[in-house]
Amino acid sequence: MDLGICVASKIDDIDYVVRAEELGYTHAWLADSHMIWSDPYACLALAADRTTRIRLGTGVAVAATRPAPVTAASIATINRLAPGRTFLGIGTGNTAMRVMGHKPMPIAEFDRYLTELRPLLAGEEGPFTWRGRTSPIRHIMADDGFVDFRPAIPLYVSGFGPRSLGLAGRHGDGAVLSIPPDPAFMDRVWGPVERGATEAGRTIDRGAYLTCSLTTIVVTEPGEPTDSERVKDLCGAFAIASLHYSYDQFRNYGREPTGPVAAVWEDYRAVVEQVEGERRHQRVHAGHNCWVLPEERRFLTRELIEGTCIVGTRDEVIERLRALDDAGLDQVMILPPFDPRFEVLETVGTEILPYV
Repeated sequence: MDLGICVASKIDDIDYVVRAEELGYTHAWLADSHMIWSDPYACLALAADRTTRIRLGTGVAVAATRPAPVTAASIATINRLAPGRTFLGIGTGNTAMRVMGHKPMPIAEFDRYLTELRPLLAGEEGPFTWRGRTSPIRHIMADDGFVDFRPAIPLYVSGFGPRSLGLAGRHGDGAVLSIPPDPAFMDRVWGPVERGATEAGRTIDRGAYLTCSLTTIVVTEPGEPTDSERVKDLCGAFAIASLHYSYDQFRNYGREPTGPVAAVWEDYRAVVEQVEGERRHQRVHAGHNCWVLPEERRFLTRELIEGTCIVGTRDEVIERLRALDDAGLDQVMILPPFDPRFEVLETVGTEILPYV
């Protein structure tokens, strides 16, 4: 089991990636959400200049706001700085688009996007459609040192549901997930991934195909409950983000939440819906994966924390990660709240990482 970090991209916070490399984390996934954080490619360039081993990429880039040739050139620029360490995580823009009041890229459009992206990411010629007109394109100065498509840049496709996981199998070298930290959920991942690969005439080698899931980890102290105030400080922002996602699903598709979200749902809705509809999309994602707003802290129930985060004693956390590894998950990337991020990084890096 590899451990990586998901980084809320901040242009002057590169020390965080540097320290992760020193501790032995294998990957730094820099998040892309234009109206929340800094530009991930600028951050990746700085991180590439200050590190030598850790793998660097987007976690995940937003297809909906950057045409395929822009994405290919951007990540190939990073590959020029960190050859062999660069990867591209790509998704439909669940948070990035919703925080702007729009839906993510539709699945059929994402399929076309990935079809265009794949040859460009390899430095090859491919078709590109813009405003109804399709032309063959390639990076015409790739051999002149402006970008590098070699070594090859792995493509990891983000998937939440069966259709997007199918695209991860059809197009990707791996799948980026955000599943509950329960090994049983891996059975629901492999089916759609392998069906998508089969439909595209591909065969998935599970040993070579990366599966990585987003969560965060808190190591509890002896006798400490999983909903202590300290635990809430160290993982609350990630747990609360599940409410943000649930509200978007409800608002756009009418889907009522189940599980631990359902228990606080009506109270949470009442808080969010105090903001007028025209700007409510901004309120839903306030503090997203960085801070818990004071009025939302009461929604951090034990059930919500345990259903979204890996929380337990050192031995319990190690056991859970090994079980996920046995189920076929290759990597967990952690996204702690912003203020205690170094504390979580150090604790997981010293108490957990050496044993998994």
